[in-house]
Amino acid sequence: MAAPVLQQPSFLLANLKVDSTTKPLLQRCQELVKVIDEYPAKELHLIFPWLVETVFGSLDGVIVGWNLRFLQARSNEYNIAMDFLDPSGPMMKLVYKLQAEDYKYEIPVSYLPGPVRASIHEGVLPDCPLFHNKLQFPLSGLLSLSLALNPFEFYMFNLASSLITPKNYPPGQHVSASDNAYFVLVDSYLKYFLPTEGNVPPSPFSDSRGSVSAPAPRSPSVPFAGYGIHSTSLLKRHISHQPSVNADPAAQEIWRSETLLQVFVEIWLHHYSLEMYQKLQSPQVKEPFSPTEEHVLVVRLLVKHLHAFSSSLKPEQVSSSPSAHSHASPLEEFKRVVVQRFVQQKLYVFLQHCFGHWPLDASFRAVLETWLSYIQPWRYTGEKTNPLTDQNRGVPDKWASFVQENLLMYTKLFQGFLNRVIRTDLVNVKNALMVFRVAKVFAQPNLAEIIQKGEQLFLEPEHVLHHRQHRVFLTPGHGGSFLSARQPAGTDAVFRVKSHVYGLEGQECQYKQMFGTELRGAVLKLIQIIAQARQTAKRISDHSAEVASNNSFMSWFGMGSSDLNNTFSGSEGGDETGECFKKTHEFLDRALENLCQIFRLNPGQLSQLMANLGSGQDDINSRQLPDCIQGENGLILTDLGRMQIINGLRRFEIEYQGDPELQPIRSYENAVLVRLLFRISSLVNDRFGDRMEALCSRPDFLGRLGRHYLAGPVAGASGKRRSPVTRRTLERNPQPRLSVRTLASYRTLLLLVLLYVLGALLSVGPVSCTLLILTGGFLYGVLMTLLGGKLKSQ
Repeated sequence: MAAPVLQQPSFLLANLKVDSTTKPLLQRCQELVKVIDEYPAKELHLIFPWLVETVFGSLDGVIVGWNLRFLQARSNEYNIAMDFLDPSGPMMKLVYKLQAEDYKYEIPVSYLPGPVRASIHEGVLPDCPLFHNKLQFPLSGLLSLSLALNPFEFYMFNLASSLITPKNYPPGQHVSASDNAYFVLVDSYLKYFLPTEGNVPPSPFSDSRGSVSAPAPRSPSVPFAGYGIHSTSLLKRHISHQPSVNADPAAQEIWRSETLLQVFVEIWLHHYSLEMYQKLQSPQVKEPFSPTEEHVLVVRLLVKHLHAFSSSLKPEQVSSSPSAHSHASPLEEFKRVVVQRFVQQKLYVFLQHCFGHWPLDASFRAVLETWLSYIQPWRYTGEKTNPLTDQNRGVPDKWASFVQENLLMYTKLFQGFLNRVIRTDLVNVKNALMVFRVAKVFAQPNLAEIIQKGEQLFLEPEHVLHHRQHRVFLTPGHGGSFLSARQPAGTDAVFRVKSHVYGLEGQECQYKQMFGTELRGAVLKLIQIIAQARQTAKRISDHSAEVASNNSFMSWFGMGSSDLNNTFSGSEGGDETGECFKKTHEFLDRALENLCQIFRLNPGQLSQLMANLGSGQDDINSRQLPDCIQGENGLILTDLGRMQIINGLRRFEIEYQGDPELQPIRSYENAVLVRLLFRISSLVNDRFGDRMEALCSRPDFLGRLGRHYLAGPVAGASGKRRSPVTRRTLERNPQPRLSVRTLASYRTLLLLVLLYVLGALLSVGPVSCTLLILTGGFLYGVLMTLLGGKLKSQ
């Protein structure tokens, strides 16, 4: 493309739109770089919304954009897109160029997260400063409300929204959550604007006053509602006014870090109302938003980076004394409070919703690892540790305040995990791994003691506080703010813990202790379930090994076990192997050890629990039906029965209960012979059915002999509890019929071949041999009929 000449902006936009449909990505990006460098902000202003939509897709999902979530590192377009969207690349250069001119771009309120949108429609300004002084009120009313965002906010809003916006992607495309272009791009923006070393690089452009304008602050008289933590901007004393020419460069630029984080937290986490959660004590209300596994993994990336960002705080700034903060830079102050003030509440409700609504399958691992990442900030300090010695080192004492100020993240979410895990299939290796992961984390030396200390602080009686000072436990929506929430030097840990719990659960919450009697009973129940699942996994593993050892050439002829009904009904998924069940046994073994360590169960208590199960109980249970009651239409599972099925403790026997002639062709049968013999026997039964019935109805010896050969029982007609349909089938008297299907079995054919070979060796001809076999079969029937009659008479 030649060097651009000045033309009407509409022509520039029209040309770019045409190029976007006809030219490859590399050429388009090269031309966009020239346009960004050579055109003034006045012309670039009109193409910016279209360019952002072209890259990230439209907010309504109709336009897909560049498909960043499907761009893998091995694709040709990956590096092109990443270079163009790099934090120091052409796209951000365009953002800064427009930012210096103070342009605004509108976002409809309908695309905001549910609680924010509801708050605005109720006429109440949301708590987050991101939405302050930006509402546009058109003449058409509230339904067409919009936000006027600056270029940086508009760009980051579209970047964050593209993760959660449903889009109609081409069929056959699959997302790889950890190495796609979107995931890597978010990671690069986090590292650039929330650096663990140094400051945020300054903007390459300045406005007429000498600095890039920061967002205008909220008026302190505006009332708040909702559960957000922000009452004013975090760096109020630095950026609550427009920065001047001589202002500290870090103070001028730190607002970008705050804005980036506010956008990510609001768009990715703020989808559930804290007020509704507090009313119900669990987010059981059906919300219109359901996070995906990819969404949760990106949230985990955010959590991990924020821990690393916060942990990079200089040691002299960690102290909570006012003197230490008086000389702190804006970025250092940001690091000190970023996790608690920005993420804690919204992430807590987000995780609570996931714990309560996520499907009971292995995809929950993404939610689990996000939770475990948040409650282990010491893993992201950047310190090099030896993995072998790190396991025994324990949690450093300096993290006690973090654990106490996030107490519910440990205790309440552990209870939520406990409620989930007792309803999952622990024989499945992926579910067993999740139990092991949680038990391993909470078994870290010193962690259980720190949590217990935090619970003791929260449960300290109220009258103990009265002699210190009169306090109101502020919830963030009622007076808390970033800097005003800083506790005085004399404020103790009791106040911080109580403020945390009451702020999230409400002033009237009924706190359940993690190490209390009720939860301890639930843990003991889990230990029993783990022990039973472990035995089930061991039994299945042993059975798989036995089957593998018996897999020989002779089994092809049916010499092995042919009872398909006695196979083990495994856990979820059909890819479980003996090796997987060995891993399941190992994970559950180590989970038991860790749980005993966490809750201080002595070997005697554990032995008693195991003794209650009994060594043979699991084998007995495997042959029993799940717990159920008899209803009008058959068996009805109880809650206990469902749990027994989920954990592989008991099962319904799966066996064929219909006409033996019509059961599926087995692997040990010849399909051609089965069909041929069925036709022959059907012809005989149709022609001589009446005579066979008359013969079998006789009370004498001939009648008994006829019933032995002709009136075979329906498959599975043993006395078991059955479904109504099967019972009605069995109640109908089966008609006498001839069945020769056994001749199609490879086992029978092999036996006949051996008998004919033996006859040949003894000089017995084929006809004579056939007569001898038929005679032997008849005499066997006569003998069984006589013996059967004598047994009945006795």
